[in-house]
Amino acid sequence: MCSDGACSRIVRGVIDATVAARSDIAESVLGELIDAFGLGEVRERRYLADGLMNANWRLDTPVGQFALKRVTDVSLERLQRNLGVLAALGADGVPVSAPVPTISGSPVAQADGGAWCLFPWVVGSHVRGVDLTFSQVSALGAHLGCLHVSLGRACGRGLLSGVPETITADVTSPERAVEKAERLAAAVRDKGTGSDFDRAAAVALEHRRALVSKYADHRPRSATPEGDHGWTHGDVQYRNLLWEGGELAAILDWDRIAVRPYAEEVVRTAQVQFGVGGVFDLARVSAFVEGYRSVVPLEPSALVDGARRLWWKRMTDFWQLEFHYDRGDFSFDELFTADEALLQWWTDRLDQVEGAFAAG
Repeated sequence: MCSDGACSRIVRGVIDATVAARSDIAESVLGELIDAFGLGEVRERRYLADGLMNANWRLDTPVGQFALKRVTDVSLERLQRNLGVLAALGADGVPVSAPVPTISGSPVAQADGGAWCLFPWVVGSHVRGVDLTFSQVSALGAHLGCLHVSLGRACGRGLLSGVPETITADVTSPERAVEKAERLAAAVRDKGTGSDFDRAAAVALEHRRALVSKYADHRPRSATPEGDHGWTHGDVQYRNLLWEGGELAAILDWDRIAVRPYAEEVVRTAQVQFGVGGVFDLARVSAFVEGYRSVVPLEPSALVDGARRLWWKRMTDFWQLEFHYDRGDFSFDELFTADEALLQWWTDRLDQVEGAFAAG
């Protein structure tokens, strides 16, 4: 077992190496991309550290400024389908940045074994949900409603496949959740370095096993979510939004378009936007839901059902620890710490949180 100081240096070294690998573009690869998109040259490139799953850069070129994105976790077919919808959404008034096509007309260039997309640079800032004014929060809810309506129109035009009449949602059993927690606890012991994160993960996993057992009877009982469903964005968190002059300038990161319950996206968006610092800003949750329901009249019971489903999903999901211990990817360690604090607060106030969603 290494000392705390040595362990911290090891972890920092692994993180630094991961960031360096993500942030680097070989000159030969950059040359391929310049040719593919017809940029002429790149005068300056800057890695953007805000992305979590994918890697992004700002490019300054003779023909303008662009955002370059390497997509690492979505199939090429799905990525091309999703990007092909953006022009229609923009025509509908949704604040999107449509991709710049390659000289062959594709929204995606393939180089270095990966998929690359180019977008016009949009001026704006990423603003945490809790830092938005209440009028902006309500407007964000309305924007999400308009987005769902517009995706439905795109589906009607054949840009997306038809929506099934019914959908189901997985509900992890308590036994399966405990099994995952125990496996990860063993991984902490076997693969951990004794770092502060390892110790925190071990404590959290023990506490999570106890919570799962205690609250097993509160889990969703039906595999069929309440309320309407349709095409959704999939990740409306603050890093995927740009604000400028008090208005929403752009919704970014369209990798995860999929058919989901609308309540699922509303609730998840509220959680990632307003569940900050280990607590929910319940007043903003209600304002956001009110804005959404001004466009899409989703039933309060569907939102309560969606909130309960997301709570149980968070209770039984350990994806950040799976990245850390199974893949050696420490990029999401801070998310685990933050989500764990929120889960405990949320569990103690289940009725209060669900009431905020119903009140919107």
